[in-house]
Amino acid sequence: MLKRAKLSAAIAVLIGLSITPAVAENPQPRKIYSGWIPYYGMKTSLPAALNNADLIREVMPFWYTLKYNGKKVTIADLYSPANPSVPIAIPLATMKNAGMTIIPTITDGTDKLVLSNLLSTENGRTEAVNAITELVLARNFDGIDLDFEGFAFVDGNTTWNKTKPFWVAFIKQLSATLRANGKLLSVTTPYLLDPASGKKGYFVYAWADIASDIDRLRIMTYDYSVAKPGPIGPISWTESTVKYATSIMPASKVFLGLAGYGRDWVTKVAGVCPADVAKSVVAGAKAATFLMSNAANLAAGYGATITYNETHQEATFTYQKVYNGNTSTGLSTSCTASRVAWYQDARAFEARANLVGKYRLGGVVAWTIGFEDPQAMEKIRNVALSIAPDKVLSSITSDLTEFTYGQLINLSGTFTLADKQPIASLPVKVEVKNSLDQSWREITTLTTGVDGKVTLPIYLGVNQNIRLRSDGTWERLEGISNEQSIKVKPQIKIKAPTSAAMNSKISLSGVVNPGKQIPVLLEKFDGKWTQVASGMTDTNGLYTFSYSVGSSPFLNLRVSAAGSTSTPVTVAVR
Repeated sequence: MLKRAKLSAAIAVLIGLSITPAVAENPQPRKIYSGWIPYYGMKTSLPAALNNADLIREVMPFWYTLKYNGKKVTIADLYSPANPSVPIAIPLATMKNAGMTIIPTITDGTDKLVLSNLLSTENGRTEAVNAITELVLARNFDGIDLDFEGFAFVDGNTTWNKTKPFWVAFIKQLSATLRANGKLLSVTTPYLLDPASGKKGYFVYAWADIASDIDRLRIMTYDYSVAKPGPIGPISWTESTVKYATSIMPASKVFLGLAGYGRDWVTKVAGVCPADVAKSVVAGAKAATFLMSNAANLAAGYGATITYNETHQEATFTYQKVYNGNTSTGLSTSCTASRVAWYQDARAFEARANLVGKYRLGGVVAWTIGFEDPQAMEKIRNVALSIAPDKVLSSITSDLTEFTYGQLINLSGTFTLADKQPIASLPVKVEVKNSLDQSWREITTLTTGVDGKVTLPIYLGVNQNIRLRSDGTWERLEGISNEQSIKVKPQIKIKAPTSAAMNSKISLSGVVNPGKQIPVLLEKFDGKWTQVASGMTDTNGLYTFSYSVGSSPFLNLRVSAAGSTSTPVTVAVR
């Protein structure tokens, strides 16, 4: 990842931040944008994410790093020390309330080969898995993103063949643990290429071996040119690694990287530079960096003309900068540096966003949210609108909303697009939820007919809310119907003698379904029904009453419970 000087961490203003949606509620763009929110850039990145919430499904707070002291694995919190006046709960709640999935990033905070050696043993892998899982569960994150770049850029490529199987074993173990807890696993890595092309890329990350175990792959399709001037991430190179990724895993898992920064190299120096810049202002020196949002001002400040390179689908400009000052001996001096800058502008963002539609990717991922300029976000929004999934309208009705236990009811549902066109052959889940359920339960799956309709005859034992749901796909949003409330009245059966002696006692018994330990009433008819006894059913719904018949020639009795009544019985009194 691009390293920057720390920005001010004062984000207390977010407590009362009011966000205005970037576009009208309809139509809604596909949520293809995601990115990192660094601990040192909260006051910039978080508002930028919220202002573009219509495009963002998930974010990666860049807040944690893995440490190992030779005895214990720990996950260091980078956010809290950098933002002491704003508790971590505030940005988390803000992002959650905006509907964002939160998948924080953990970086490799160890020294050369330390993490590789840790993962080389079963105990080491287990300790790392436990530490990561503990963090995810303690904060109730939606998952975790691993950005372990030490393998690629610190350990050296001669170690990759050794590290690769340890990495794969670790990912499989972590994935199993996270999935058992309903959490997501994301990995962020540099590029890989199809081995058949003869170019492997950073093969230590073994995409093909971990494809089934990860839920997100975020590709760092930037930093193509670092030591020498050139594009940040040329489009052909970006597309090549995307093609390979989508050939070995579902495209919906793949996110291609966007660079919100540019690089600025010195290509030539004339004169003698002042002592304070003599080491940095030399041809071949490490490039300076700048934010995409500052690129136009940088170019304008030096009278440079920005051009768009159609081959690489990136912007570039050249300029000269004069440095005045003193030599190390105190003499006045001056030098003129020729410089060249490359960065991804709004058109470049659009070109890369178009790959989302072309390959049906999960989306794009920005390093970092907040670096971009407004024009770039509008380009992405336009692409997201052009590939937005169709809205699904659905409804459910029942021929009865209240019925007696054991009675058949008929459900019917309709699924259409927004223009009322029926959706045929659509898998539809029937889900129920009662007062004891924490979440919806699927009871069966139906398929719509050519008219977009489904029907289902069903028996229900208890009060239920019922809905129909179709899964979201690339073409369509998830469809969730209204909730149909169904009330189930108990079915009450009663057994009584047909005759009895005058003034004798008779026994009445029966069962209430469903009727586990509920109140039951015995009622007598004398012009109107009145209560004459009360009781409780047992754990099987059974009840018994003892009743004195009196001297009337006929006795009409019934049992009631929870709004239902049994069929009346008549006892002849002799």
